[in-house]
Amino acid sequence: MKGWVAPILLPALLLLAGCGSHRTRPVPGAGDGRSHPSPSPSSSPSVPASDRFHDDLRKPQGSRYRDGTDSVPGGPPPDISRLVEPVPKVERRSLYGNKSPYTVLGRTYRVRSSARGYDERGIASFYGNKFNGYKTSSLETYDMYAFSAASKTLPLPSYAQVTNLQNGKSVIVRVNDRGPFHDNRVIDLSYAAAVKIGIWPKGTGLVEVRGIDPAAPSSELPSPPVVKAKHPGIYLQIGAFADAANAQRVALRLRQAELAPVQVIEAIVNGRRVQRVRLGPLANVDRADQVSARIEHMGLPRPEVAVD
Repeated sequence: MKGWVAPILLPALLLLAGCGSHRTRPVPGAGDGRSHPSPSPSSSPSVPASDRFHDDLRKPQGSRYRDGTDSVPGGPPPDISRLVEPVPKVERRSLYGNKSPYTVLGRTYRVRSSARGYDERGIASFYGNKFNGYKTSSLETYDMYAFSAASKTLPLPSYAQVTNLQNGKSVIVRVNDRGPFHDNRVIDLSYAAAVKIGIWPKGTGLVEVRGIDPAAPSSELPSPPVVKAKHPGIYLQIGAFADAANAQRVALRLRQAELAPVQVIEAIVNGRRVQRVRLGPLANVDRADQVSARIEHMGLPRPEVAVD
């Protein structure tokens, strides 16, 4: 089959073929016009592989990433204690999914040269039945019972340690997909990984993502971050301004909107003194999404999530 597939895969079609963005989880079988069986870890989706492959190519790219319905198997989550986490190893870069820069839904992203040094906190989401058995951006088959993930910037494939900052649970994932293309999300986890660290069934969680580079001189797995008794807060950073007067003007507009407490924090970025304008803490992820939309409607810069 490889000899037949390669000639027809145009780069524009293969940049991104996998996960979506923000996922809701209705009753299995509802919402997207397809029935969703509840497969066991050893079973495969009922749709023939050839049909799933052609469906990947027929779907407009943007439609795969816009908000839509998703679902997970009904009943209690599977016993993932028998599932083995991936062991990071040096792998050749995928021929597909590593184009840099690339643009999705009007936003441009750059793929990192390595996972080494990557350490980011933010909001994690996960994806399930809607994409199970379909091709990821690297043209591997997505298996929601494997410990995998999607990232906007980590190279494919690569490895990362994802820690839930609200309970301290961690999982090693193999990054083989692009996404999540939803504002305020840092990583999209497979269903199994979400269950492992406890962000299922809530749907989202506050996490720290640390890249793992098996080629590094010291390639030991990173120690999970220490989770404090006090849960981290969600903040929105509206900008970092070299001009203190500009920072104060933006802060004043935000205070007048009465969305949440506003802070102006001095920081040194690349040797330059800047004023960061932040808003928060916010009660939860849904509130952060709502406030982000309000800020953009005010004509202010798109906020970035900070988890402290």
